[in-house]
Amino acid sequence: APIAMETGLRFAIREGGRTVGSGVVATILE
Repeated sequence: APIAMETGLRFAIREGGRTVGSGVVATILE
């Protein structure tokens, strides 16, 4: 399931069974 989070940060999700999060984290989720 592809999850798109748009909150000032960019994440790259690749398909292939594994979830790869690559990007710049600008905000920390509490």
